[in-house]
Amino acid sequence: MMKRWISLTGLSLAILALVFCSNKPFSGDEPLLKRLMITLNGQHYTPKVINDDFSLLAFANTLENLDGGKQFFIQADMDRLSPFKNQIDDQINAGRFDFFDSAWNTLMLRLDQIEPWIMEPLKRPFEYSGGGTFEVSQTNKVYAANDAALKDYWTRWTRFQVLDRVYRKQKQQADFKKGTDTAGTIKIVPFDTLELKARNETKAFVENWFKRWRKMDRQDKVAFYANIIAEIYDPHTNYFPPADKENFDISMTGKLEGIGATLTERDGYIKVERIVPGSASYKQGELKAGDLILKVAQGLEDPVDVVDMKLDDAIQLIRGKKGSEVRLTVKKLDGVIKVIPIIREVVVIEETYARSALITHKGKRFGIIQLPSFYADFSSRGRGRNSAGDVRLEVEKLKQEGVDGIVLDLRNNGGGSLADAIEMSGLFIASGPIVQVKDSEGVINAANDFNPTTLYSGPLVVLTNAYSASASEILAAALQDYKRAIILGSKATFGKGTVQTMVALNGGKTDVFPKGFGELKVTIQKFYRINGGTTQLKGVIPDVVVPDIYDGVERGEIELDYHLAYDQIPSASYKSYDSKAYREAIKSGQKWVKSQKYFEMVTGRSKQIEKMREGMVYDLSLDGYSKQQEALEKSDEVFRKFEYRRSYDTVFALKQDLMEVQNDSIKRVQRAVWPKPYLKDATLDAAIDVLHCWSTK
Repeated sequence: MMKRWISLTGLSLAILALVFCSNKPFSGDEPLLKRLMITLNGQHYTPKVINDDFSLLAFANTLENLDGGKQFFIQADMDRLSPFKNQIDDQINAGRFDFFDSAWNTLMLRLDQIEPWIMEPLKRPFEYSGGGTFEVSQTNKVYAANDAALKDYWTRWTRFQVLDRVYRKQKQQADFKKGTDTAGTIKIVPFDTLELKARNETKAFVENWFKRWRKMDRQDKVAFYANIIAEIYDPHTNYFPPADKENFDISMTGKLEGIGATLTERDGYIKVERIVPGSASYKQGELKAGDLILKVAQGLEDPVDVVDMKLDDAIQLIRGKKGSEVRLTVKKLDGVIKVIPIIREVVVIEETYARSALITHKGKRFGIIQLPSFYADFSSRGRGRNSAGDVRLEVEKLKQEGVDGIVLDLRNNGGGSLADAIEMSGLFIASGPIVQVKDSEGVINAANDFNPTTLYSGPLVVLTNAYSASASEILAAALQDYKRAIILGSKATFGKGTVQTMVALNGGKTDVFPKGFGELKVTIQKFYRINGGTTQLKGVIPDVVVPDIYDGVERGEIELDYHLAYDQIPSASYKSYDSKAYREAIKSGQKWVKSQKYFEMVTGRSKQIEKMREGMVYDLSLDGYSKQQEALEKSDEVFRKFEYRRSYDTVFALKQDLMEVQNDSIKRVQRAVWPKPYLKDATLDAAIDVLHCWSTK
């Protein structure tokens, strides 16, 4: 068996004194930062010299993370912070946070200054017949020149927020009266009531936004700055404090130990949004969506109040080892307060795993496998669930159904385990190299599929989009180079051609980090296609390109700061599966896409969106704003109201999958309905045309 590989944002002089004298490191800051830098420069693919050039990058990236929209700081803040530009390297080497603390304190003071500028106007109804304009631009933003300019911005921003909500509410009522929008229960109210609700919603939005900043404790801030520094090495090198590392593990394995509830923070309360079917909460039966969690107790211990607690902290109290008890004090929708005891279990998040369905078209049957990520449970030493093994099972089930072709859907699959991408590629070829990997020393190795057998050799289409990344790109590139699969999707994949691994930041426990420093996800290698090119920046270009409404928007690795460069290495030795049927299927798909009116409309809409992103100046009178919105909606009306009609018959869940959960009505419904979005999927329709052509040759 092949070895598995692990891959892995005018102040007074008194205020200024507060900002620039908060330089003393807190216990636990210094050792973390030093350990971080040792690990970065010892293991990263492109280690960096910590000098004045690095200091300039850290200065810029800190401000980008704190105020990327240039909404909070003014030019005078930049002038006061600028002396740090050439000092940050020395502070990093000493484990000090002088610059970050100064920038952070400046932000907090700006929040205190800005909040009344927003809240005071919200106390009274706006005058909607005038108000000037408000510009929303994605580029060319500059810091406000002074306090007056900053206040003017936030005054117009507040008016814009309320105005948009008023317009949306009026439109919803108008559509309801016309009978064109019957979703939900619409209550017709007078303008005064509607306008008051719009102001209150804006107030709540700002309060929650600013509260999220202010709730960050010292560990949050240190971790925030550690990530700012790590990002300078490349966008995929990230610091994970202990809680974030746990969340990362959940995303990789698709399971966690806990109660099985999706939680959100609403107005200071921890709210239950969803109960995971089959979970501990689901089986216990008393916890319901909509419940507010007030307190959390570990078994018979004293409960801890979680009202106004950070969501992450509350989740850490609620999660726990399998078999342990947690007692939740909750407030029900009817106001009743109740204590609910739950015995924690391993929660399996089925939506994260591979699953398949059947499609019928012109007398043929095709299979589709949806793969959300390349998950793997590395902690189980090979015994845990992994994506390659699950895809193997889905392919075998589809073969038993006698399918004439398979679609592997990797759209929005951000990657994961490199080992699984290699193993999965081997399911569709006899044997040979899958990907080449180069380390920081320039040493190149090929990762091979050594299994001479092929699980499935029939027609195969891989669906990709701009958010298919990393391991998705390895698999798509390998199957494309072998001409074993036809890649179909938007103009390019994400363009992430780097390999990461997790490294523990050993250093013991401190006041700030009582659970230890956590881990660093660090880029250690770069991967290359077997044809010698890298997917870095350029991604994988599909054989059949389908238009996307965001084609005019720069997306993927290339839009990220500090990305690694594109380059090439020599090609590996491999033999392709090229055939006349394969080439004709590509031509058929390309011709089919060009013939579709829907894709013609998508192209037109993408050009509109590209133009809109250059900047929009909105009228701040209700009449003027309404006319602008109506014009925008009219320009999108044809595309929005177009009802796509698929060419294939239908798509449905496998009987075998339904039989497995026949005694669980909720899970049975979930498995029956999950393929339904594919019924209006034009990209899948194009893939079915390709498979039909290929399978008839």
